[in-house]
Amino acid sequence: MKHLNAIIFGVAIVISAYFLGNAYVKRSNPVQVIAITGLGNENFTSDLIVWEGRFVAFNTVLKTAFEQLNNDKEIVRDYLVSKGIKEENIIFNAVQTIEQRDNKYENGNFVGTIFRGYELSQSVQIESNDVTLVENVSREITELLNRGVQFNSSPPRYYYTKLSDLKIKMISKATEDARIRAEKIAENSGGILGDLISARMGVFQITGQNSDEDYSWGGAYNTAAKKKTASITMRLEYKVK
Repeated sequence: MKHLNAIIFGVAIVISAYFLGNAYVKRSNPVQVIAITGLGNENFTSDLIVWEGRFVAFNTVLKTAFEQLNNDKEIVRDYLVSKGIKEENIIFNAVQTIEQRDNKYENGNFVGTIFRGYELSQSVQIESNDVTLVENVSREITELLNRGVQFNSSPPRYYYTKLSDLKIKMISKATEDARIRAEKIAENSGGILGDLISARMGVFQITGQNSDEDYSWGGAYNTAAKKKTASITMRLEYKVK
């Protein structure tokens, strides 16, 4: 029995030594890892345009100012429809009213205000997939001045309705770019690219094509340019055999 116990004890020592030695070897030879960042970008043209304008009426009598604004509203609507804008794409927002007053001074001291009248304004918004049509209308809208409407136009904003599909495509491009570069690095160092350890997506950026816009840590989203460039990065980590 003592002899058998000695054999078991000896085997246990050998097994323990094997595992301890193996753990030491692994610790002294850590897994080699390659971390690489890939880029995916895509040029695209916006397929949705949003354009806004604002018209104003002024009168000392509030009711008269409101009637004038309503009259201008109908002129604006008729003009836009005549240019090919669908009526369901024309959105008139709520009327804004401001009481205009001038400051009054006596001997350089402020003594109160003098009522000048009421300024009423209303904005109109066009949202359409017919980008070219709305662009042309936004450039020609000053024609309303000849019809007695005080109209101020804002620059159009451009969007893309298929961003989700585009993003998936770009992630695939960035991942492939990173994998190819990682394979080349592993090959040049005499190794073989192993399993993927982790993958992290970077910030999604949209800038104007051929522009000098800076990227943002939070992600850029250009709405001023019709033609845009979208980009994204993927950071991958691979084992190296």
